[in-house]
Amino acid sequence: MIQIANPIYDVVFKYLMEDAKVAKLLLSAIIGEEVTVLEFLPQESALESKNRSLTVYRLDFSAKIKTDEGLKNVIIEVQKAKFPSDIIRFRKYLGEQYKKNSLPIINIYFLGHQLENIKLPFMKVKREYYNGSTGEVIHEKEAFIESLSHDSFVIQVPWLKKKYQSEIESLLSVFDQSNKIADDEHILNIDEEAYPKKYRTLIRRLQRAVSEPDMKRKMDIEDEVLKDLEDLERKIQKQEQEIQEKERKLHEKDQTIHEKEQKLLEQNKIIEELKKQLK
Repeated sequence: MIQIANPIYDVVFKYLMEDAKVAKLLLSAIIGEEVTVLEFLPQESALESKNRSLTVYRLDFSAKIKTDEGLKNVIIEVQKAKFPSDIIRFRKYLGEQYKKNSLPIINIYFLGHQLENIKLPFMKVKREYYNGSTGEVIHEKEAFIESLSHDSFVIQVPWLKKKYQSEIESLLSVFDQSNKIADDEHILNIDEEAYPKKYRTLIRRLQRAVSEPDMKRKMDIEDEVLKDLEDLERKIQKQEQEIQEKERKLHEKDQTIHEKEQKLLEQNKIIEELKKQLK
């Protein structure tokens, strides 16, 4: 068994992906096509949020991938999220990317939480073209369509468990949080021999991260920030519940007033009818 830095931490994930060879290895395994060229794109703070900007971490790459049709230029966008509510930020950022780029976009999502319905560690969402009249699959591709739609790959970290069903699940098990050592969430214990030799470079990169002098301090800071964000999340949720409760009570009060007004109108009608009868 060896110890590796926990890549669920943004600082460790960044350290991992800064190695071009390792990044190509991981991304190629996830998308199922060889990444031949990979370049970091300038990282912008596109996910604007006053209090929650740090809950989504992203990396953007310009890449060439080898496909059945030949080499293809794409944008590979990798995002890690800590909260279920961060899906709104994914949508907002993806919209910004469509405005800026005409290249096809491949999205890779690392989720630190579970989705509502699907209990799988790794999912592919792939596009197909169909004849709208016959349902027949169209094998040719069009740049116009490719630039307006995208393939997605979703990794649900909580569902990464032992007894991995494929080589890619075995590779992604470096994120398996059940491997945390008892007294330090920053470190995972893994069996290097359980990984195919071609992925050992990635394992050793995470192993080296453990000895990086500033890594532990940055992970401690990330823990503190996340705790503050979780406290803020609970506070916001409580405030939203209080507002909803107040709105419900106001609605009930308005309904009661409306009912009383209706009764008064009915009583006034009865009184007017009685007056007419007495004349």
